[in-house]
Amino acid sequence: MSLFKDMLRNDESLFVNAVALDYDYMPKEIKYRENEQHYMASCIKPLLQKRNGRNLFICGAPGIGKTVACRHVLQDLEDESDEVIPIYINCWQKNTSYKILIEICSLLGYKLTHNKKTDELFNVVKGIINKKSAVFVFDEADKLEDYDFLYMILEEIYRKAIFCITNSRDWVAGLEDRIRSRLMPELLEFRPYNANETEGILKERIKMAFERGVWEDDAVEIAVEKTCEIEDIRTGLYLLRESGNVAEDRSSRKVSAADVENAVKRLPEFSSKKSSDIEDDESKMVLDVVKKGQGKRIGELFEDYKAAGGNSVYKTFQRKITKLDKDGFVVTEKIPGGKEGNTTIVKYKDVTKKLTEF
Repeated sequence: MSLFKDMLRNDESLFVNAVALDYDYMPKEIKYRENEQHYMASCIKPLLQKRNGRNLFICGAPGIGKTVACRHVLQDLEDESDEVIPIYINCWQKNTSYKILIEICSLLGYKLTHNKKTDELFNVVKGIINKKSAVFVFDEADKLEDYDFLYMILEEIYRKAIFCITNSRDWVAGLEDRIRSRLMPELLEFRPYNANETEGILKERIKMAFERGVWEDDAVEIAVEKTCEIEDIRTGLYLLRESGNVAEDRSSRKVSAADVENAVKRLPEFSSKKSSDIEDDESKMVLDVVKKGQGKRIGELFEDYKAAGGNSVYKTFQRKITKLDKDGFVVTEKIPGGKEGNTTIVKYKDVTKKLTEF
C-alpha cells in the first residue's frame, strides 16, 4: 500500500468553491427563512401595484440570516420588475445623511455628486425615484449618526417601503418622535436557527464548497455543535473554511474531527481584536474612560474624559467612540432622553472573551 495514497498532490484541493463559505455569499435558496421572506415580500407587493408599501423593522441577534434573507428578496424583486428600485445601504459603512445620499446616487447611476450639498443630493434622488417606486433597506441602522435622510424620504418620496435592520429590539424606541410617527414600522423578529436548521445550513455549504465526501461525519457533528453553542452562522462558515485549510495544510484528502478542533482554537483570532491593537493614545484613553464608566451616557463619559485630562472637543470624542464601536471594542445603543430627543449609551466590550465561552 502506498504511503502517499491519502495525501493531496500540489495541484489538488479539497475546495471546489470556497466563495460559498463567505457570509455574504447568496445561495439560490435561503433555507429556513421562507416565512420571513414572504413577510418582506408582502410589505413590498403594494409597490408593484403603484401603491405605497409598508415599512418594516427587522431585528434579531447577529449571524442568523437577517441581511442575507433581505438581500435575497431584493434580488427577486429586481428579477420581477423594473418599476420598483431596490436600494440597500449598510449604515455601518455609510452612517451619515450625506454619505447615504452619495451612495444612493451611485446606486441610481448618478455620478455628478461633486461639491453638492445634502439637500441638493436628495433633490437628485427624489427626482429619479419619484418617477417609479423604491424599497430602501438600511442595514445596521443603529450605527447611524443622524436621521435627516430618513425624514426626507418619509416626507418626499411618494411610493416606498423602508426596511430598517438592527440587532437591538429597542432601536425604534430611540427614534425622534417626528420620524417614529411617520415611519410606523411593522416588526419582524428573526429567531436563532435551531440545531436541525444549523446542521442543514452547514451541510448545504459543505456540499457547495468542498469536493464530495471529504468531510467525515464526526467532523461535521463538531462543527454543528460549536455553531449551535454560539448561535451565529458566520462562526460555522468560518469553522468550515478553517477546517478545510487545516486538512489541506497536512495534505489530507479528508476533513477530520481533529481538523475542526484545531479550527475551533482559532476562533478568538476570527472574533475579536485586543485593546493593544489600538494605535493612538487618545483612543486608548477614551476606551479606558468607557471601561471605568460602564453603561454611562456619552455626554457623561465626555465629562469623565475631560476630567481625566482629555483635550479633544465633543465631536472628536464622538468620532472616537464610533470608531471603537466599529472595531468591536465598545457597544453603543441609542435611547430616548438626550437634548435632541435621544442619546447614546456606551458599554465596554470584553474582547478578551472567546467565542466558545459565550
